[in-house]
Amino acid sequence: MTRIGIIVTHPGFYSREDPDHDTAALLPALRERGAEAEALVWHDPAVAWESYDLLVLRSPWDYVLRPADFRAWLDRIEAAGVPLLNEPALIRWNMDKIYLEQLAEAGVAVVPTTYLREASGIAAALSSADAEHVVVKPSVSAGSQRTGLFAADDPAAAQLARAIVEAGDTAMIQPEVPELSAGAEKALYLVDGRFTHAIAKGALLARGGGMIGGVYQERPEPVEASAEEIAVAEQVLAAVVAVTGAAMPLYARIDTVRSARYGLVLLEAELFEPALNLHVAPQVTATVAEAILGRAEDPARP
Repeated sequence: MTRIGIIVTHPGFYSREDPDHDTAALLPALRERGAEAEALVWHDPAVAWESYDLLVLRSPWDYVLRPADFRAWLDRIEAAGVPLLNEPALIRWNMDKIYLEQLAEAGVAVVPTTYLREASGIAAALSSADAEHVVVKPSVSAGSQRTGLFAADDPAAAQLARAIVEAGDTAMIQPEVPELSAGAEKALYLVDGRFTHAIAKGALLARGGGMIGGVYQERPEPVEASAEEIAVAEQVLAAVVAVTGAAMPLYARIDTVRSARYGLVLLEAELFEPALNLHVAPQVTATVAEAILGRAEDPARP
């Protein structure tokens, strides 16, 4: 019997507003198809990782609190020769949003971004953003942690950028995309490189800093995706494969927004911890489970 581990975050990290809805759907779907499947916490020292035929990352959302530990865990899994999807090299690349620079160089349309590693460039970056409002965030983050939407001349914008770089991280400064602030972001999902569904999750950031409603809370709703949007998602994934040399990812979430100023642009390519939102797209559960089982036979099979 194929033994599959679904890698999650410690349940104590889940918030009531943003829980992991996917694992509870995937485990029975895999078991119904003859696999032995269980949820595992990536930093649980008691897990015998070598005893699994395949490991699948799903919601290791606390990696951002301990990225060095997470990278060390990836090294351990890789050294043990246990297949992990998506693959460790791709995950390391995807952990830092500086990857957007490489995708832009590969021809993918992205939101203009300034990356700062020193505080000396903050004032110039804010003044040259060419927008009334800007988004400031670290290049390694999840769940909009240490992320804010501010007026470009708000001292809080510079303070957040300074705090990020002084912590040894890279700060990203982007002009506000009004359509994104209005909730027009669309996430397109691909399994084995094929489009499965699209989700709109609503606006998250409040002007002046913080989250709308005071907490990080996605509001996922299934939406239609146009042929152009699907083509862009496929282009992004093809660029990822070309830039990294990785195999086709088991799963991917391509976050996009259609803007008046920049056109249809990539916001993020989530390749190792995106919520698949199977609770609002239950028809996709079987597709994901069967793709996982197919990869258990051949981890590189698209």
